[in-house]
Amino acid sequence: MPLKSKYFQDVEQYRKDMLIKTELCGQPMQFATTWGLFSPRAIDDGSKLLLKYIKVNRDDNCLDIGCGYGPLGLTLAKLAPEGNTVLIDKDFVAIEYTEKNITLNHLQNCETFLSNGFNNIGSKKFNLIVSNIPAKVGNELLSLFLIDAWNHLEPGGHFYVVTITGIRKYIERSFKEVFNHYKKVKQGKTYTVAMAIKPE
Repeated sequence: MPLKSKYFQDVEQYRKDMLIKTELCGQPMQFATTWGLFSPRAIDDGSKLLLKYIKVNRDDNCLDIGCGYGPLGLTLAKLAPEGNTVLIDKDFVAIEYTEKNITLNHLQNCETFLSNGFNNIGSKKFNLIVSNIPAKVGNELLSLFLIDAWNHLEPGGHFYVVTITGIRKYIERSFKEVFNHYKKVKQGKTYTVAMAIKPE
């Protein structure tokens, strides 16, 4: 057996959880993360941009699609303490860390579970749905997200997404197909926040 080099010792540290301590929407937040999750060393700029421009009521029931380790959904849960927030992801590691972060942030008004898109959330309805949509999600899955968001929104409910700016025109066309309208909330060099409302 070869002796373990310094390389082996250095790599072992990558197995340890990382901890992000930050403030989001004026709320002190902390997140345990690990390699393999999206943006494990810091909250990504897209999520921060979305949170900067989102409007949340204290009693909103919220849904975070593709929650990762939970920066969007857990912040919404803090902003809407009288509502209930659901966080879903198709990655079991993301769900594991979201569960850790619910505990870290002392939240009682949220739940998380494994789901490919909306498949496992039953007939739940929400006032607010958010997603940091990956650039390579694919047209088919994006179409399913939009239709399912429409079906799971309460009348008057809001659907916010943040995407890379390069696909903003596609997002605009898709929103108009499903919601009959599209609002560009904020366009930056790298990311664009968009929103649609389900008619009452």
